[in-house]
Amino acid sequence: MEQSEPTLSVIIPAFNEEKYLPRYLPSVLDSLRRWEHHSGLRGEVIVVDNRSTDKTAHLARELGSHVIYEPVAGIGRARNTGAAIARGAYLLFIDADVLFPAEGISKIVRVLDTVQCVGGAIPPRYEPTKIGIRLLVAAWALYRRFNGGAQGVTQFCTRAAFTEINGYRPDLFMSEDVEFFARLTRHGKRIGAPVRHLTGLWVRPSHRRFEQWPSWRMILWANPLTAHLFLSSRRFWRNWYEHTVR
Repeated sequence: MEQSEPTLSVIIPAFNEEKYLPRYLPSVLDSLRRWEHHSGLRGEVIVVDNRSTDKTAHLARELGSHVIYEPVAGIGRARNTGAAIARGAYLLFIDADVLFPAEGISKIVRVLDTVQCVGGAIPPRYEPTKIGIRLLVAAWALYRRFNGGAQGVTQFCTRAAFTEINGYRPDLFMSEDVEFFARLTRHGKRIGAPVRHLTGLWVRPSHRRFEQWPSWRMILWANPLTAHLFLSSRRFWRNWYEHTVR
């Protein structure tokens, strides 16, 4: 008998990703199919089209995902919109420009099934060519480490935990992923189900933001201190939401 509801829902926020979906989305779908084949369970992939003006929605459907539309710009809001219609007991949030490992979903579900935890993250592996950008990546890694956060390129959690901590903050336009994971971490500690970092696994995000601008501009504009000061400023982060660095 076919399973009536998916065990896992993969949620991908997307804004003008027509150049990237054909390269990156298949890696997520491949990982999902591998897990489904070996487990006999079922999952779903939801792409949240966040006001795209290109063929993002068309390509996402063509590649095999379910597409919904979120008219208000904001990655936290887009993730929450996807979670609101997701049917899985487990939620996996992945950025649209992330190369996902084939064994990723199998390992995530195994951890959520067998280990007492509220969720976790797979760390990203950035390999920028510019020295200044390498320093910026290291600064963000240090910031997340001391704030109990994890980068949102790949975060996962139980639906129960997501509901309990009220999801992502839609009023934050930067570091909403770090803030979400910090709350998830605190929630896990309170109930005795700590988060898990799958350090034996890596995801590979694109370098589009790091490589398009001069290093000095990225360091000045997107460092942890500046981000902290302007977390709720849509205007300050308009290049992320209106004129995305490509």
